[in-house]
Amino acid sequence: MVRDGYFYAFGFLLAGILVGWFASPPWAVVPLLLALFFLWFFRDPDRKISDAPGAVVSPADGRVTDVSWITVRGEKLARISIFLNVFDVHVNRSPVAGVVRDVQYRRGKFLNAMNEASAEENEQNIVRVEGDGQVVIFKQIAGLLARRIVFTPKPGDHLQRGQRVGLIKFGSRTDLLLPGNVSLKVKVGDRVRGGASVLAYLQPQGESHATVGASVGREAR
Repeated sequence: MVRDGYFYAFGFLLAGILVGWFASPPWAVVPLLLALFFLWFFRDPDRKISDAPGAVVSPADGRVTDVSWITVRGEKLARISIFLNVFDVHVNRSPVAGVVRDVQYRRGKFLNAMNEASAEENEQNIVRVEGDGQVVIFKQIAGLLARRIVFTPKPGDHLQRGQRVGLIKFGSRTDLLLPGNVSLKVKVGDRVRGGASVLAYLQPQGESHATVGASVGREAR
């Protein structure tokens, strides 16, 4: 359970008790149901993380809405987008093991996360993780309802694959930008689980992709 769940649930539980005491017990049903909803919404289940070499695990629960190749400054990169609806687990996890090289928070709009423009125009957190000479860009993108992005690690922190790193409250989207040597294992429409689902495999590569990741990070800002 994410700590936020207890805060929301306690508030509605207290409201339900007060409403039931000073008004009428039936009126307490709505706030009590909301308390239960927030306890469920902020659930944080344990996941079995793949230990396969080069595995890139899903940073979030949700549905894959885009798997495509893009070109950034002449470099071919794979992009995977995952849409989280209000019923999905919203805890985010690191897709790979490595060092957090950069974290950039960018204010923006709150378009529907299904909208293609949301990837560039919405409020978002852009994280660059480097491991084994390769860089993965991980974007936490706010959605229509989301109003707060949480990311706890700081630049220089070491992350394990599948490690919990934060969450996006309510509907949202996560994007991954992967080096061109990746072997993709998902398609549009697939349901994935944060930390448990393998989205791709990175093949051994030289240091050149660290430079690619840095340029993507600058462009993403």
